[in-house]
Amino acid sequence: QVQFVESGGGLVQPGGSLTLSCATSGFTFSDYVMRWYRQAPEKARDLVGSITPTGLATNLADSVRGRFTISRDNARNTFYLQMNDLRPDDTAIYYCNGKHRITGDLLGNWGQGTQVTVSS
Repeated sequence: QVQFVESGGGLVQPGGSLTLSCATSGFTFSDYVMRWYRQAPEKARDLVGSITPTGLATNLADSVRGRFTISRDNARNTFYLQMNDLRPDDTAIYYCNGKHRITGDLLGNWGQGTQVTVSS
C-alpha cells in the first residue's frame, strides 16, 4: 500500500535550517508530482511546494520561495525539502503526498508528518 514516512523535523532557532525527507513506497514514484504540505496549529493544511516527476521543475508557495528548495531522488523513491532562514511562522507539521502526472489523481494516504518548530 501507499506509504509516506516524513523525517528530519525538529526544533530550530529563527534563521536556522532543516532538511526534511519523505520516503515513499507502494506506487511508481517517478509517475508522480510530489508535494510538501504543512499544517500549523488550528489551521488548514497548506501546500508548500511541489516537484515534477523528473525533478527539473519546482513550484513553491510565495511564503517560502527563496528560502525553501525541493529536490528528489527517483532511485530512492525519496524527496526532500531544504528549508533555510526559518521563521517562527514556519512552525507546523510537514507532510508529503503526490499527484499523478497524467490523471492528476492524488494519493489518498497521509503519513504521520514531521514536526518543525522554529523558536528562540
